Amino acid sequence: MRAERDTLRLLVEERRRRILELLDTQERATVEELSSRFGVSAVTIRGDLDTLAEAGSLVRSHGGALRRLARDVPIAVKETLHHGQKVRIGRAAARLIGEGETIILDSGTTTVELARQLKLLRLESLTVITNALNIAMELASLPHLRVIMLGGILRQPSYSTVGPHAEHVLRSFTADRLFLGVDGLDPDIGLMTPDVLEAQLNALMIRVSREVTVVADSSKFTRRSASVIGAVSEVHRIVTDDRADPQLVAALRARNIDVVLV
Repeated sequence: MRAERDTLRLLVEERRRRILELLDTQERATVEELSSRFGVSAVTIRGDLDTLAEAGSLVRSHGGALRRLARDVPIAVKETLHHGQKVRIGRAAARLIGEGETIILDSGTTTVELARQLKLLRLESLTVITNALNIAMELASLPHLRVIMLGGILRQPSYSTVGPHAEHVLRSFTADRLFLGVDGLDPDIGLMTPDVLEAQLNALMIRVSREVTVVADSSKFTRRSASVIGAVSEVHRIVTDDRADPQLVAALRARNIDVVLV
């Protein structure tokens, strides 16, 4: 019985993840459309949509749901979205890191995949600065890593710390590399995130780092969010998945940004 319940839970989570991915591509979906696509009743789909709306992942509308623009999605939901792409991105980004470097890992579900890859690197020494509680916990047991945790105000949706105290601590460091997660990326508008304090801290991370690598799956391209971190001209490299729009990739490369597709 327990195995059956676990299987059912996984099926529900997978269906809800796919609903959110569908809304990323078409912005709107009806209960009837989703019921037909997933082979379940309208009642089941309404329950899925209500649960996702309560988590802040979408907006309920009459007869369906809308993509929530500039949403600050809880990290537990984000972790289920585009997971395979995030793992590949994290693996490719980790290969950029060298012996004895100091790196900054911004909060996010793609950067936490990068942090997990650090466990597999054959490095004798590495310093990691982060504002993410979950990343610090991923790395806490590795004796060859020195983890510097920025303090500040805790943002529960992202498990990250932000605010004046975090910025004050960060100003006392310099880093070889920054790995930055974003919620939106547009060649003209720039790099974006839902929270203004997060954006301010991210901008400072860029200023104290010698090299900036954005790690973001292709769903973030041309997506808009509430707060602008900075211009894409401040980025040296973007690591994303191979579903990225070829025209956008070409536009970024035309601005001398190294775009790595995985």
